[in-house]
Amino acid sequence: MKMDRQLIEAGYSVDLTSPSFLIINSCAITGKAEREAKQLIYQLRKNHPEARIVLTGCAATLWEKYNTIDDKIADIIVPNDKKSSLMSSLLIHWGSPSATAAVAKPAGDKFRLSNRLLVKIQDGCHRFCSYCIVPYLRGFPQSQRIDDLVTYINSLLPIPSEVVLSAINTEAFGKDTGETLINLIKHVLKETKIPRIAFGSIHPWSLTDEFIEYYRTTLSKEKRFVQFFHVPIQSGSQTILCSMKREYNINDVMKKLSVIKKINPQIFLATDIIVGFLGETDELFEETYSLLEKNPISRFHVFRFSNRPHTAAFYLRKRLKEPTMEEKKKRSHLLMALSNKKYQAFIELQIGVLSSALVITKYNEGMKILLDNQVEGILTSKHCLPGQMVHVTIIAAKDGIVICKES
Repeated sequence: MKMDRQLIEAGYSVDLTSPSFLIINSCAITGKAEREAKQLIYQLRKNHPEARIVLTGCAATLWEKYNTIDDKIADIIVPNDKKSSLMSSLLIHWGSPSATAAVAKPAGDKFRLSNRLLVKIQDGCHRFCSYCIVPYLRGFPQSQRIDDLVTYINSLLPIPSEVVLSAINTEAFGKDTGETLINLIKHVLKETKIPRIAFGSIHPWSLTDEFIEYYRTTLSKEKRFVQFFHVPIQSGSQTILCSMKREYNINDVMKKLSVIKKINPQIFLATDIIVGFLGETDELFEETYSLLEKNPISRFHVFRFSNRPHTAAFYLRKRLKEPTMEEKKKRSHLLMALSNKKYQAFIELQIGVLSSALVITKYNEGMKILLDNQVEGILTSKHCLPGQMVHVTIIAAKDGIVICKES
């Protein structure tokens, strides 16, 4: 979004019908993500044969770094370490945009339409988890300074309804600048007027005793702070976590999440889980299933392990057996069914609760909304506008959907 905003301010306009160039910010977290990036490029080439392709992001970085890219796939390739110079690359190749384009507005998407904004607070990672290609493509951690983030947020007009603080690894925020995640939150709350402040993800290493105490004394009572933590644990088996090089004790993480849940029973806890990692037997998978069945996490995003070349796991495959595709499929279905069951139980407990909510978009005869714990709901009203804040009461929870009425 920041890139998009810079392009608009430089005078470029958005043309969804006949674009002169297209910028694709690619992902390489899994083999599927790479395939989807290529499919998107080929589709855009077909639909817009006259448009030039600008490719950036992790897949672009990976393909260029290991020389595995088709020369014809893009007209300009901008790896991650040169993303800040993307604008100058456009100017060098194609010149300045027309002056009349400066009044154009950005294209709509699910974030802009609801007046939400992703703000990257940190990039890169020092953890080098054995399955992960990201540190090799994004480098060591680099944090934005708190003053710069606050200044950027305050420069946004109109004021966003919600800012989502996004990071590759929240644990690494401030390691290179001498600042802390807690101080960032304090400054954003104190020095901005954003109605809602949320995290994209918060990593297990960030759940320190200091953070939990700050949550207990401040964040759990702060009306502007969205009561949602997405904590990617990746596995419930300590054996698998060791193979993944995820250096935390899973029981300690669960105890901390239980403390957070006890502080605020309304908080929505979610996670990422990888099934079918190298060496995962039925017994080790059962450890993950059992842990997730009993802990306070209410929803899981389940991924089937994708062994990425150039990662440590790619070489571990010589001594650790990888589960079959059928085994991965079976395990992912089991976890998704458990997730659906736990999520339904969680939202049923929300019936009768009053909540502030952010209107996202129209939905059938009503509006789709996000409650103050980031649970999606349907508001039985057509009189609200996307981006608007409303007060609602939860009146029903059926088939994973929360139904609300205005309070």
